[in-house]
Amino acid sequence: MTSPRPTPTTSRATDVLVVGAGPAGSAAAAWAARAGLDVVLADAATFPRDKTCGDGLTPRAIGELQRLGLEDWLRSHTVNQGLRAHGFGQTLLLPWPGGSLPDWGSAVARTELDDHLRTVALDSGATGIDGARAVGVRREGERVAAVDFRGADGATFEIACRWLVVADGVRSPLGKLLGREWHRDTVYAVAGRSYVDSDMSDDPWISSHLELRDEQGELVSGYGWIFPLGNGSVNLGAGTLATSKRPTDVAIKPLMQTYADTIGKDFGLSGELRMPTSALLPMGGAVSNVAGPNWALIGDAAACVNPLNGEGIDYGLETGRFVAEHIASGTGLGEAWRHTLVEHYGESFSIARRLAGMATQPKVVSALGPVGMRSDWLMTLALRWMGNLVDDADRDRAARVWRWAGARSMASDARPPFS
Repeated sequence: MTSPRPTPTTSRATDVLVVGAGPAGSAAAAWAARAGLDVVLADAATFPRDKTCGDGLTPRAIGELQRLGLEDWLRSHTVNQGLRAHGFGQTLLLPWPGGSLPDWGSAVARTELDDHLRTVALDSGATGIDGARAVGVRREGERVAAVDFRGADGATFEIACRWLVVADGVRSPLGKLLGREWHRDTVYAVAGRSYVDSDMSDDPWISSHLELRDEQGELVSGYGWIFPLGNGSVNLGAGTLATSKRPTDVAIKPLMQTYADTIGKDFGLSGELRMPTSALLPMGGAVSNVAGPNWALIGDAAACVNPLNGEGIDYGLETGRFVAEHIASGTGLGEAWRHTLVEHYGESFSIARRLAGMATQPKVVSALGPVGMRSDWLMTLALRWMGNLVDDADRDRAARVWRWAGARSMASDARPPFS
């Protein structure tokens, strides 16, 4: 294993500078290093570190982790075969559809997952720098020549780069310095997660509750989840959807406790909720200025989060690989990178955030929820669409309908994804 590089006291230069060592940044660093480039992977935190997340790994994420050579490592953790959907008096078992993607999923706490992915990047040849916060950029025209950092001791230093990959999360402070703007007119989420002991820690199904109610018993426009971790505990979380026109005033941590109290007996929950945290999630490519001539935003920084289920790890891993391929091939970034994001995610994000926007209205949820939950076929279709389990290789009717709807949705967007 390559040891992390301590915070430097002098400036240095590299081919590729990746800021942010979550799944997106670590994937980008690993693939760029494997392509023979000199790579520095910098993060403000010291690893291992925690991250607010549901910890779930969908088949799409599994596919990317397999590409990185991590299948055996994944299978040493919990393996799940699909989704158990609850709501409106119904419970449905919905297996992962398979097709061009793996037919299994997993869940790994982000404290472990991110640390392991960072290690993979370092073992691939990247140099890691801990405790280094990006605080400024030096430009040469429209290009980024270097990024200024501040170490844990307060000392500042500079890293010059030919290419800059910005993977610093949903708030993306470095992205903001480069002009990133988040548009809240489309749907976003407020989500929280916690850990709790459970008799169903080895359950082969992840669970989602589509009928989420607050302390007063009122229906909330959101969802709750239980993701078994195989270590005696589960990840329990809840999220609610909102837009600038319909902002949410739900307190997430009390909502998680109400959710836990409601389902506790069914899932064998015991003890208090541990490590409760919450986060605000831009979704569906609802950001502009995602790239410049030699820099690009990826993963959460580019709002690559599924508007229908809050999933972002798969997109982070994918965009990390895509951006490394751009750089290694000499394709360039700038408009070419924005085009890549639109090509891969534009249509699905557009229709997904349109549907999720409807779900911000509890009356719509209460009217359509019972109808959907009465049909295994509809919910299986919804699982595939909601989980973005339609791959570029899929050509079946469900895939064609999803692409058709996405293309028409995007054509009518006032602000299409990534614009």
